Amino acid sequence: MTEQILDHIQNIFPAEQDIPEKYNVKAPVHQTTYLCDGKLVEWKGEMKDVYSPIYIKEKGKLTQKYLGSYPLMTGDEAKNALEAAKKAYAKGTGVWPTMKVKDRITYMQRFVEKMQAKRTEVVNLLMWEIGKNLKDSEKEFDRTVQYILDTIDSLKDLNRRSSHLEYESDIYAQIRRGPLGVVACMGPYNYPLNETFCTLIPALIMGNAVILKPAKYGVLLLSPLLDAFKQTFPPGTINIIYGSGRETIGNLMKTGEIDVFAFIGTSKGANGLKKMHPKPNRLRSVLGLEAKNPAIILPDADLDLTVKECVLGALSYNGQRCTALKMIFVHDAIKDEFLKRFVAAINNLKIGMPWEDGVQITPLPEPDKPAYIKGLIKDAQDKGGALLNDEGGAQNKSFIYPAVVYPASPDMDVFHEEQFGPIIPIRSFVDIQEPIDFIVDSNYGQQVSIFGSNSDEVAKMIDPMINQVCRVNINSQCQRGPDVFPFNGRKDSAEGTLSVYDALRVFSIRTLVACKNHGVNKKVLSEILEDRKSNFLTTDIVL
Repeated sequence: MTEQILDHIQNIFPAEQDIPEKYNVKAPVHQTTYLCDGKLVEWKGEMKDVYSPIYIKEKGKLTQKYLGSYPLMTGDEAKNALEAAKKAYAKGTGVWPTMKVKDRITYMQRFVEKMQAKRTEVVNLLMWEIGKNLKDSEKEFDRTVQYILDTIDSLKDLNRRSSHLEYESDIYAQIRRGPLGVVACMGPYNYPLNETFCTLIPALIMGNAVILKPAKYGVLLLSPLLDAFKQTFPPGTINIIYGSGRETIGNLMKTGEIDVFAFIGTSKGANGLKKMHPKPNRLRSVLGLEAKNPAIILPDADLDLTVKECVLGALSYNGQRCTALKMIFVHDAIKDEFLKRFVAAINNLKIGMPWEDGVQITPLPEPDKPAYIKGLIKDAQDKGGALLNDEGGAQNKSFIYPAVVYPASPDMDVFHEEQFGPIIPIRSFVDIQEPIDFIVDSNYGQQVSIFGSNSDEVAKMIDPMINQVCRVNINSQCQRGPDVFPFNGRKDSAEGTLSVYDALRVFSIRTLVACKNHGVNKKVLSEILEDRKSNFLTTDIVL
């Protein structure tokens, strides 16, 4: 098996003629425009070349596939986008923030229609830019479309529940939610469409003006959607800029005119940008950050189920998910059997190119990630850890084979760091307090997976864990969905809650119109409502 896997790794990259025609990139995508104030502005400055993590075999040599380029914008162009957003928002008096809810919904429905027409292009670029397999790329696109539709439905429901007048202590009031201002959005490379849109869409539909900077990797896949944004939304409502986050968003933060910072990435990156804002008390942050989600396998766990869920949890999209299982604790009584089955399951995972049917392990988009993974392996081995699968860490350019390290110990880097890649540290335990202490002492607090069949023992774990993390998964991997469930974290893992329901609230604020109950007020109130004179103060509902 070892020789077969190693041979496959050494020959994993295709020749040009071996790539299916429908999945190949016919010509480089040069994104020479950016969206600002309702116009696709031509960029004449420096461009950033984009290379795929996929290499092409030609005449015995491997050459990284060239995909295209995008603008390396400066702070000046970013500030133009800020001015456009400010003009569109107009301190809350603009057309978009004062528009009827049903009209903003109509705009969003038009965008979804245009977006769906670009599915094939976006999915293909997802595969080539970040190495995500075809099935997961299609799932990311479809899930994003569904997220938008669910957001629309949730806003309709919110609108219906806010459409009546409250009467309390002789005061009439209508309580609704209003926008916050100018939002800066930055998404992650591992879900450059879905998680980016999970902040962008609710921010937009609640009436804010948005400046979006795509992730470092997965930039070109937005190119097919730029025209849809331009054609759909009022000028300045959505602006899309490119380049270094520190150069673009950093310069915008320094102005103090960003009202909401929506960021999914590392706490270091988020903190660095937040500190640039001169008025931190006026900045609302919506952050999805790191996690070190553990699995805790109790002695009575169903091993067939547990191994399946742990492999999926640790290695879906090569472990490049904040919700991935990044540390596995297994009870000493079943460790030998679990380790044997776990390694065997990994050896059965299909490796290859993203478009290959059933492929599960693919090349990594971050150029430095293979070296980082190998460094973690070496550090673990130097400190007494063993590599349980001989092929673990085997590399060919951007591809690295998953590595299983046992026993992981607290002095190893991989024990504490969020590896965000295909290395799985495992540690056995006798006293359940050990994995509990790991979670309590961790800098992160997103999720945990508990595997066991004894309800008494599982219940004992739930009560202390729910106050350490924000989701306890029973006999299943950690995950974000369904998107209607809250997605958040404690400690350094998140700030604010994202879900279809919660995101509408995090990008808005409760506001109300109120008046005392006497003659002239009742007359004014009745006339406004009956003649539909206000977009905010209305009892109309959206069906």
